[in-house]
Amino acid sequence: MMTVVALAALSLLRLVHECGHYVVARWCRIRIKRIVLGFGPVLFERTWQKTGTTFQLALIPFGGSVKISGLNIAEAIDPADEHAFSNRPAWQRFVTILAGPAANYLSAVVFAMLLYTCHGTDVPHWYGVGEVMAGYDAHDKLEPGDRILEVDHVPLFIDHGPSLFERVNAAKGAAITLTIERNGLPREVSVTPRLDQHDYNHPVWRIGVRPEPQFLSVSFGIFDAAGRAIAYPIDQTKAIGAGLYLILAGSEQADPGGPRRMIEEFHRTFSLGLAQGIKLLMVLSVYLGLFSLFPVSLPLSDGNHFVLLGYEVVTRRRATPKVEAMVHRAGVVLLGVLMLLVRLHNFHAF
Repeated sequence: MMTVVALAALSLLRLVHECGHYVVARWCRIRIKRIVLGFGPVLFERTWQKTGTTFQLALIPFGGSVKISGLNIAEAIDPADEHAFSNRPAWQRFVTILAGPAANYLSAVVFAMLLYTCHGTDVPHWYGVGEVMAGYDAHDKLEPGDRILEVDHVPLFIDHGPSLFERVNAAKGAAITLTIERNGLPREVSVTPRLDQHDYNHPVWRIGVRPEPQFLSVSFGIFDAAGRAIAYPIDQTKAIGAGLYLILAGSEQADPGGPRRMIEEFHRTFSLGLAQGIKLLMVLSVYLGLFSLFPVSLPLSDGNHFVLLGYEVVTRRRATPKVEAMVHRAGVVLLGVLMLLVRLHNFHAF
């Protein structure tokens, strides 16, 4: 079931991307040769006489594509055909290509607006018990999933007030009383911290708990939600860029995963609730929009088309199939160099 959900979600994001190309191409009076919903054998086909666009419904209803007349440089196009992509003004070709990634960014805003207005956002608020380590007094007293509400009858929160670490060390080894919530019911547990090590000549006391945040849902007004939704793809792009920098600098290890990993992530996320699933769609929308702008090894990627448009603007002449092949090879080399850098940095990081 989660495989179907994952494919449907990814297909939705891909359809949004292609719809962006389609809408702007029509606005620029560029001919759309074919629209395909799904992939595999064609079950239904219809051609609109007015526009000449053929609509096809394929057997497997996931994904889709839009074929724009003249988008492929190697395609034979009549120079007098004013509705072919290659014969339109450069700015129209630019906005047509940009529309795909822009549609994904817009979908991230829509998903964020839906989440913020109907659910709010989740902020770390309580300390939860993620793991209880053997050899400490908390073992067999606390359980993963417990929520720590109070320390010695003083409320404990992540987002304000002294931290759990500070509360435990303030006791200097004396037994502390934790008020916890388990299965919706409060209870009190007495735990004695253990002296674990000295950090910068200061003793460190631990109770043997690896905490994890538990979240509080915060609602927003319509205008606050709109502002946060608009800012979301911008902030997420900055975060992705910072993450890529850390990978190339060797501070973080690349974890590309794969199809199985992606299905597992969808299963884990959607099992936590619809709100967490929408958050995942928000992130993936930004990823798809951002990375489609990169000139990579795919010959017809949006990034490659931007490079070819830039070549035309600078040289005042149209790119040839030979130039397109060079851009394609450069994308392959760039991708290979990035992968090599990541592997080398990760090797030195061990």
